[in-house]
Amino acid sequence: MAGGSAGSLLRYGIGRIVPPTLAGMPFPLAILLINIGASALLGLVAGWVVGRTSGEEVRLLVGVGFCGGLSTFSSFSYDTAVLLQNGRVGTALLNIGLNVILCLLGSVGGLTLGSKL
Repeated sequence: MAGGSAGSLLRYGIGRIVPPTLAGMPFPLAILLINIGASALLGLVAGWVVGRTSGEEVRLLVGVGFCGGLSTFSSFSYDTAVLLQNGRVGTALLNIGLNVILCLLGSVGGLTLGSKL
């Protein structure tokens, strides 16, 4: 619960700070950055926990709680749906592509780094 609360508060703060544009066009940039960061952090924690006899508490606090509160697929889906409703199909497809590719890269990078710690 503590991790989820902290993650949710950080997501709110980032959403208030990061402008909702990319190259001057309306774009859910905050959610993209949040999703990439949360994916990388979850990968890092998971990679660190693998093969250890301890660390399950860290995985639950940071991975499930904090990352779960920080990054939600529902925000990404909502932002993409709004772009589509506003006729911004290209921007919606860009949002989908960037979230999928960059978040996967974040997860792989985090797993790789975490397994070396």
